[in-house]
Amino acid sequence: MLLNKKNTIAGSSLVLNIVLIIINFLGLSFLVMGYHPSFEGSALLLKILGYALLIISLFFLFLFKGMILYSYAARIIVGGLFIVSGLIKANDPKGFAYKLEEYFEDGALAFRIKEWFNWETFTLEFLIDYALAISIIILIFEIVLGMLILLGVKLKQSSWLLVLLMLFFTFLTWHTKECDPEATFADVDKYEINSSIAQAKIAEAEYNDNIEILKQNEKYVKVREVKRTQCVNDCGCFGDAMKGSLGRSLTPAESFWKDIVLLYLGIIIFISRRKVGLNDARENVIMIAGGVLFISFFSFIFSWYFPVFFGLFGLILTLWFKRAGGKWLGNEYGMILFTILLSILFTTYTLMYLPMKDYRPYHVGSNLIERMNDGVEGEYLNIMVYRNKNTNADTSLTNLDESTKEIWSDTETWEFVSRETKTIKEGILPSIQQFDPSSDVYNLTDIEKNFEPVAQMLTENQAQYVQLINKENGDINEVELEEFEYIVDDIDTSVQKIGDTIQKLDEYFSTVNIKDYILEQEQIIIIFSRILKDGDFRRMNNFKEIVEQAEANNIPIVMITTSGPEDIATFREQTGLLVPTFQNDDIEIKAITRSNPTLMVIGNATVLGKYPYRSIPSWKWLTSNVIKIEK
Repeated sequence: MLLNKKNTIAGSSLVLNIVLIIINFLGLSFLVMGYHPSFEGSALLLKILGYALLIISLFFLFLFKGMILYSYAARIIVGGLFIVSGLIKANDPKGFAYKLEEYFEDGALAFRIKEWFNWETFTLEFLIDYALAISIIILIFEIVLGMLILLGVKLKQSSWLLVLLMLFFTFLTWHTKECDPEATFADVDKYEINSSIAQAKIAEAEYNDNIEILKQNEKYVKVREVKRTQCVNDCGCFGDAMKGSLGRSLTPAESFWKDIVLLYLGIIIFISRRKVGLNDARENVIMIAGGVLFISFFSFIFSWYFPVFFGLFGLILTLWFKRAGGKWLGNEYGMILFTILLSILFTTYTLMYLPMKDYRPYHVGSNLIERMNDGVEGEYLNIMVYRNKNTNADTSLTNLDESTKEIWSDTETWEFVSRETKTIKEGILPSIQQFDPSSDVYNLTDIEKNFEPVAQMLTENQAQYVQLINKENGDINEVELEEFEYIVDDIDTSVQKIGDTIQKLDEYFSTVNIKDYILEQEQIIIIFSRILKDGDFRRMNNFKEIVEQAEANNIPIVMITTSGPEDIATFREQTGLLVPTFQNDDIEIKAITRSNPTLMVIGNATVLGKYPYRSIPSWKWLTSNVIKIEK
């Protein structure tokens, strides 16, 4: 409500101020378009229009006392967007934590500090271990701040927090936008002298000019190394929701301008903070309705309507809690506490299980083959510039063929100046790129060797070898038959004699890969465990029952992990779960599931079911709901 009754929400003229606000938003839109590469041809006009409409509308909004009305409109937009953005992150807090880990790498955010202050030892890598906790704090803060702004709770303090948060986010997205993957920076690290990485750095410094040993003693080695920056291509503002629903995330530039707009609206709210307080009953109706309407817009884009439910009932329940909170909690502090508890409740659920809405390419119902082939090739134009040696005039060529031969082939008259590749249409990589469950042949155990597809691959990749026996010491050298036919005439029979022809695994066949096998199966069960020793296998009896029944019903079952052979052997010894096990890229397993372990059922390349470790079903439930077995 208004704290100063001399000011009204309508200002001097409600209709005029509404029009001015619309014009201001139009100016904002023109500005954003003017800085977007898609409108490069009309960028100057859009910028002129944008700045003009922005300045003129703000002038008249101040003149006609419309800034209070504008702050209410800004609160609806910012509050609604914060609730949606926070819920998207809360839906997948581990995914947001993985994004934060990227920013905490020395080559990402920290290199800005190194660059600006020449602080070569500065690092944020210690925060990687706390990325999940930081992720949870940020997403809860976003949700709570969004609800407080809509309801007008502690608006003086909330607006300060809003502006500070948006300044940080704007810096983050600016850094992401301006990051140059070709840039380098100097990084100074200390390693324990007996560690493998320290020994590797010491050895590499002998021939690598980018590595310098600054100090070395019996305890540690101090190394200065020139490294490339690590650019983060997606800020993670909306998690995987935008990519999963619209096919792509915001570009770094788009994310930056989104934050510029939110910062601008945050300043509008900040300017009016002393004139506006906690909503009265009428304002609550308007602000909640406007906020939920705005949330609904994004819910429609993201094809997820839970934020509408959360926003509507969360705001109403917060108001109820104020009324029912009594002496100690029936106030704004009680409202803050309730919104925090509500946010924690939802975040706890998604942490314990899986995201309520799965936007990743491995969600239930996703066809993996289609996801592996949904990329789009980019269109690019090569522009070559040639300069006339006589006139110094430049000519641009887009192709080097017969039509332009008189220029590019005439080196006496023309000289090559430069080449530029212009993007006509950005390429889009396939949603799934690194699903590649495989194992090195020398790591195969009998469990894998007896697995049908592996056994078949080992059989198909046999080769014939001829034994060459050293007459003096009896050493045997095996030569592939095809190669032997070329060298047989050159064999010194006084030194070597030809032995038996044997058949064994082709020495050039080093890896077995079961990706195609998985995609071809009518039904297959996969246990995913990113790191076996960190997995929660308390429901081991369910896993063992599923393995036993799957084998009895001829349904293949495999395990995919990032763990190495030693950890796999230890896991089998400790649990007794004997399943053919293969390795896959760590990043891909992170994308497949946030739970360790996870049970997935795939049929004809389509994900039929995915279950976190807390919800591993029984075999009876699986056969009743997901898996089909012959009776």
